[in-house]
Amino acid sequence: MTQRKALGSDVVFRAPNDNWTPISPKYATAQRISTAIGFGLAAAVAVALSFIPDLPRIVPGILLGVIAAAWVWSFWFIGRRVRSYGYAERDDDLLVTSGIMFRRLVVVPYGRMQLVDVVAGPIDRMLGVASVQLHTAAAASDAKIPGLLPEDAAGLRDRLALRGEERTAGL
Repeated sequence: MTQRKALGSDVVFRAPNDNWTPISPKYATAQRISTAIGFGLAAAVAVALSFIPDLPRIVPGILLGVIAAAWVWSFWFIGRRVRSYGYAERDDDLLVTSGIMFRRLVVVPYGRMQLVDVVAGPIDRMLGVASVQLHTAAAASDAKIPGLLPEDAAGLRDRLALRGEERTAGL
């Protein structure tokens, strides 16, 4: 009977030599601003509910309390989630990891890439970050690396496109 060494679940999500490249912390700020806008709109609706004459006055107050608690929790959670992102370029493929509770590791072979997008919304551009989106023939293997500095995103895009072409990819 052979005895197998139990491996922790983190082993599955490690890059070789733990050589992960993290994303910019500016992405957390961009996500927090976007979330604050959403929570601000929800708070405005809660305040508007206070003008309904037949509605008990406690309902808008409770709703505002729940919205405030959810905003504080999301502020903390966004920071943790952004720190979970990373990517590693290897000789034949790109590794992308993310997630806290539900961790994800996507391995994208350069030869399978069909399209490499660089995307930045208005808040991202204001804060100086962009995302690189990789598309493959199988939608489940698509990967997104958010929160890159624009020069890093452009460099990654160019390297991925070159490696894809070298491996006869459909870029």
